[in-house]
Amino acid sequence: MEAGVERQPVAHAARAVSGEGVLRGARPRPARRLAPSRRLRDPGDVTAPHARDDTALDPSVPSPRTPAFDDAIEAFVRHLDLERGASAHTARAYAGDVAGLAAFAVGHGAREPQDVDLTLLRAWLADLAATGHARSTLARRSAAARAFFAWTHRTGRTTTDPASRLGSPKVDRHLPQVLSIDAARALVEHAQALAADGEPARLRDWVTVELLYATGLRVGELVSVDVDDLELTTRTVRALGKGRKERVVPFGVPAARAVERWLGAGRPALATATSGPALLLGDRGGRWDQRRAREAVHCLAEGAGVPDVAPHALRHTAATHLLEGGSDLRSVQEVLGHASLATTQRYTHVSAERLRSSYAQAFPRA
Repeated sequence: MEAGVERQPVAHAARAVSGEGVLRGARPRPARRLAPSRRLRDPGDVTAPHARDDTALDPSVPSPRTPAFDDAIEAFVRHLDLERGASAHTARAYAGDVAGLAAFAVGHGAREPQDVDLTLLRAWLADLAATGHARSTLARRSAAARAFFAWTHRTGRTTTDPASRLGSPKVDRHLPQVLSIDAARALVEHAQALAADGEPARLRDWVTVELLYATGLRVGELVSVDVDDLELTTRTVRALGKGRKERVVPFGVPAARAVERWLGAGRPALATATSGPALLLGDRGGRWDQRRAREAVHCLAEGAGVPDVAPHALRHTAATHLLEGGSDLRSVQEVLGHASLATTQRYTHVSAERLRSSYAQAFPRA
């Protein structure tokens, strides 16, 4: 720590967070209005503004302005990208979270990661809780802090890992949103009907919902698919998932028809000399982006008269329908690209809940 810089007291705030990271008696106080943030220097534009506020730098929190913090955060982001294969979404989120932590630390006298200790980290979480952040946000930010300081310790930027004992508040786990089989069918058939006129954007919307539902791909994985990743003879698509892990996922005849129509009439109408290999193209010929894909799914759901869903709900729907149709848990894990079987197991709870609901409606003595 630099001479003449006095760290402000943080013990009172740290006591509001237990060793498990669960809030205990934190006293709310008005949020401070701080200067607008300045973006970190651009290592691949991972801190660019994002559609969701919780994955971008918080505009009410200034970026750290000490070279040691700036350099460490930028190197950490490069590590996430090059060594861990993190998605741009994850890198953006962690960059914003760690920048917020660094800003808090600088405000309490720290000048480099080495100055941060467990007491300061707990004070940071308590401050976030006191200013109204959700428990899910606190859990994610504490995870970002643990990842950051594990990396700084491993790379010699800090002599200890102050976040190794930093807990997280428990977050309520909600069952994922899932469409019924009838609703899913209505959604894709509505998209198909709209695409009957051959308009390229409608063909793109149709193939998007067909593939999202048929394969369970994440929307980011789907928009990253290239034409050569598709094999129509075997009806499979090669996807690059989290950690840049590759998997091959099958899809059915209806999705194959949508792909053929898109490749035959939709994509050629939008392609330009600079389009490259992307399967899904935007209106100007570049690779289609996730935000536009989400908008398309929302619009189609509204038009089909089914519950409003995001693309990720179609992933949940695909997994649930596979299990209900008799697929085993390991096969569904491979389709979804989950590293842990425990992640896939939550869909068994969805299926059980749907079974109980159906039983209650159908059985006369339920």
